[in-house]
Amino acid sequence: MTEPPLWRAVSALGTRDPATPLWRGVIVLRVTTLLFALGSFIVHYDGYANKWLAWTSFGVMTLWTVLSSVFYARPSSRWPWLVCVDLALTVALMFTSAWILTTAQFDANTPLITTVWAAVPPAAAGTRFGALGGVLAGLVVSVVTGLVRWRFDVDVARDGFLLTASGFVIGLAATMARRSADALTRALRMEAATAERERLARSIHDSVLQVLARVRKRGAEFGGEAAELAKLAGEQEIALRALVTTEPTHPSENGTTDLRAALQLLATPSVQVSTPAGEVQLPEHVTAELVAVAREALSNVEKHAGEDAHAWVLLEDLGTEVVVSVRDDGPGIAPGVLERAAAEGHLGIAESIKGRVRDLGGSAALDTAPGQGTEWEVKVPVAARGKR
Repeated sequence: MTEPPLWRAVSALGTRDPATPLWRGVIVLRVTTLLFALGSFIVHYDGYANKWLAWTSFGVMTLWTVLSSVFYARPSSRWPWLVCVDLALTVALMFTSAWILTTAQFDANTPLITTVWAAVPPAAAGTRFGALGGVLAGLVVSVVTGLVRWRFDVDVARDGFLLTASGFVIGLAATMARRSADALTRALRMEAATAERERLARSIHDSVLQVLARVRKRGAEFGGEAAELAKLAGEQEIALRALVTTEPTHPSENGTTDLRAALQLLATPSVQVSTPAGEVQLPEHVTAELVAVAREALSNVEKHAGEDAHAWVLLEDLGTEVVVSVRDDGPGIAPGVLERAAAEGHLGIAESIKGRVRDLGGSAALDTAPGQGTEWEVKVPVAARGKR
C-alpha cells in the first residue's frame, strides 16, 4: 500500500535534523577560519620561538578541520561528546601558543596560533546543546585566551563577549529551529490522522455502520431476542461513530488535551453528550480527572437508575470556569440516604467525585429528589488550565 503524502512528510521531518543548516554554517566557518589562521601563520612564522611546534599545531588544526567537517556534515555523527572533544582540542592548541609565540609577539598582541579558528567550538556547542551550551563554550575559550596571554584587557574582554554572544545567538536559533520542527511535525501528524480518520469514516459509513443501522432497525421491528440484538447493534453503532468522528486527545505542545473530545467518547444509546463547538483545552491531568468524574457518575446511573434510564452529559466553557453536568431521569435519591451511608462509613461514589474535584480546586454539587432523577454539577476554575 502506498504511503499517503502527509505521512511521508511526517516521516521525513522525523528523520531530519532541523539544525542542519546551522551545522553547515559551522563547517563553512571552520574552513574559512582555518584559511585565516593560515594567513596569520605565514605572516608571523619567522618570529615564532618554536617553529616545529607551530607546524605541529597547525597540522593538527588542519586534520581536525577535515575530520570534524566530515562528522558534522552527517546527522548520525553529530555526537555530544564530539563537540566536547572539539572544545577540548581547541583549548589544548590555544595553550601551545605559550611556547610558540615569543615575549615580543605577546607584547605586540600577535594572534595565537589558533587565532579566529578558536571561535568554532562555541558555534558548534550552541548548535548541538542550545544557547546555554554556546555561552559556556564561549566563556571557556575566552578564559583560556586570557590565561594564555596572561592578561585580561579590553581586547580579551571584547573577544570574549563576541564569542559568548555568538554562541548564545546560534544556540537560540538551533533551539527555535528544533521547536518549530517539532510543532510542524505534530501539526502534520494530526492533519494526517484527521485525513485518515475521515477516510475510515467514509469507508465504515458505507459498510459497517449501514449494516449496524439495518440490524438495529429490523431487530426492533421483530422484538424478543432480536430486540436485544438491535440494542447491542445500536450501542456499537454509536460507539463506532464517536470513535471515527472524534478528534484525538493527544496532549498538545503545552501539555493540554481537549476535554470536549474526551467526553464525546462517553456517548452511548442511553447517554447523550452535549459539548461546545470549539475545543476546551485543559491540562492533561485535569481532563483525565473530569472524564473519570463523568464516568463515575454514569456508572452510578447504570447501577441505581435501571437499564431504561437515560443520562445527559453537558460541558460548558464559561470563560472563568468549566462546568460538567451529568443528569439522569432515574428515580432519584431519597432524603437522608447519603447522610446515613456516610455515617456508616460508606463514602461511595459521591465522596469519590467530590474528592477528585476538590483536588482540582473546584466544587461538585449533587441535586436529587425522589422521582426527579439526579444531577451532578462539577465546576473547575479556568486557572486550572495553567496549573501543573
